[in-house]
Amino acid sequence: MDAPRPQVLQGTLDAMILATLARAPAHGYAIARSIEHGSGGLLAIEEGSLYPALRRLRQRGDIDAEWQTTATGRRGKVYRLTADGRARLREERRLWAEYSAAVERVLSGRSLHPFDVDAVTD
Repeated sequence: MDAPRPQVLQGTLDAMILATLARAPAHGYAIARSIEHGSGGLLAIEEGSLYPALRRLRQRGDIDAEWQTTATGRRGKVYRLTADGRARLREERRLWAEYSAAVERVLSGRSLHPFDVDAVTD
């Protein structure tokens, strides 16, 4: 039996899209496959999550999109990072490093302020 795939944490999809587009412009399907490949197959990005995120990022001005003809002759929207998107990605990376370090401290038992279980009363 296959192990279930982990869920994408709320708020991380936008950052992963921005990071993907920082490498090169891409259409939606390629963005989703890049995230899946980059996660070693653990993260699957469904259309129902991807396209609303792309719309949200366009509305914020973090990405642009234009219709292009693909190598297969089909028309598709190609997304690219804007200057605002690059700035947001830098901030998202900083926040992720801070957040993931805090979670790691808690999970590993190396929290900054040890919690004295004996001191808790109901």
